[in-house]
Order: sequence, then structure tokens, then C-alpha cells
Amino acid sequence: MPYPLLPSRHEGKDTRSHAVQRTSDDIPSPTGSVALYTDKITTSYHQHNSPFSLYECVRIAHHYRINLGRGQQYAKMYEEKPVTLLVMPPINNSSNVEAKDLLYTSISKPLAEAGYYVISPLLAMDILKAESAYDSEMFVNGSLSTFHNYFGCDAVVFSEIKTWAKQGFTINTEIRYFIKSAYTGDIIFDRSCDLTLDLHTNSGGGSILGSLVDLVASAINTALTDHIEAARAANYYIFRDIPRGKYNSEYLKDQDVIAEEKDVQKRSTR
Repeated sequence: MPYPLLPSRHEGKDTRSHAVQRTSDDIPSPTGSVALYTDKITTSYHQHNSPFSLYECVRIAHHYRINLGRGQQYAKMYEEKPVTLLVMPPINNSSNVEAKDLLYTSISKPLAEAGYYVISPLLAMDILKAESAYDSEMFVNGSLSTFHNYFGCDAVVFSEIKTWAKQGFTINTEIRYFIKSAYTGDIIFDRSCDLTLDLHTNSGGGSILGSLVDLVASAINTALTDHIEAARAANYYIFRDIPRGKYNSEYLKDQDVIAEEKDVQKRSTR
């Protein structure tokens, strides 16, 4: 499919008054990082009498999905090199009052598996409640130095639950996760997840009897178990792409691993 008409580049002429039509065959597909690919475009631009302006060449290239390495997508994580993380209670903007505790108790595991030292959420919860600091809304935009001084953490993990709803045999969760430096307050990791968890067991095939088996099996599973699975699934899809921490063998060796998209949209099954 041809690209829209774009301004041409001619010496001594007004580039806005000329236009040429190009096809996708004229533009290479990006395979590297934004920086590398932009350099490639710039070099090609100067080597050939391109009818596009350099700005238009870069703009067209960025129209494609350009794969970033973790080292670029999460550059501040590699700069800060956090070792100890404090997980704050989620900010719950959903209608499910239990979502906050369900998510909070399940965030630590994938972070620990990624190589970070995570302060025990049970210990942190007791301390935060005792200090009337269980509501993260009070601290998300403020200084985090108090948490560093008290807990010895390098970074603080926040999450915002936007949607948490069960409809029939599905649970939809929409959650933003972001990690802030305890020293600077800067966001060093930021991803969002829009996940639909299918709760069907699919154990009985397509027959009527099979449907009845599925119905009974689904009824046996408690609502609490279903929501715990939804929390674990969301955490998994978000933190499987986090740069590996100090206690992981891939620490500081995974910068060139292709990063996943920052906004995750998934439909997952049990």
C-alpha cells in the first residue's frame, strides 16, 4: 500500500511545494533499537538523494514497531541499580474493595525471582499500618527518603488498580505498576497491564456433560482463589520483563534482551 504524499527534498527549492509517492518497498523494516535505526536512516539519507526530508524519513521509520532493548527501555533501572525494594500497598481505584490486599500480597514473588531483595510485605504492612501510612496515595508524589531511612530500600514499588471486575467466567484487571527511586523520586520502571483471565476449566470437552462438569468445577473454585490467580497473572506479565536484579545470574547482562511493550494486553487462561 503506498504511503501518503510526502514533501520532496530539492536543493534551492521550497520542499513544501513538492510531493512524491513512495511504497513500503522503499523503506526498510527496522530490526534494531531506535538509536541504531535512526543512525542507519541518517547515513542512508546522506548517501542517497532521498526525496524525503530527514525528518520525514525518521517519522516514517517510527511508524513501525521498533524493538528496544531493556537497556534502553528501562535505562534508569540500569543507572540506579536498585537492590532492595519496598512494595507499597496498591492504590485501589476499582470497585472491588478486596483488590488492594489481593494484589499486595502477590507482588513480591516475581520481583524476588527476578533477583531483587524484597522487604517482607507482611512486615511492611504491619509497620505501615502502625505508622498510619497504609494509603500509598499519601506518598506517591512526595519524597521517599523516609522509606529509605526506615527500611533501607533503594526503590519503592507502587501500583494503581484501575479496573478489577469479575463477569461470568472472566476477571478483567487493569493495573499500572511503577517503581520510583527512593533517592531521587524518579520513576525508573513503568508498565501497565490490561488482563482478562478466563476461568473456564475446559475439562469435559464440548459435550453437554462436559459443560456440566465445567460448570460444577468452576463453582467449586472459590471467588477468592479466582482473584488470587488474576493478581498472580497480572504480576507475571508485568515483571517478567523487569531488568534482572543483583541476585540473578543475568544481572547487568540483559540490556540487549528485546524489551516487551510497555502496555500489556493479554487474555490468559488458568
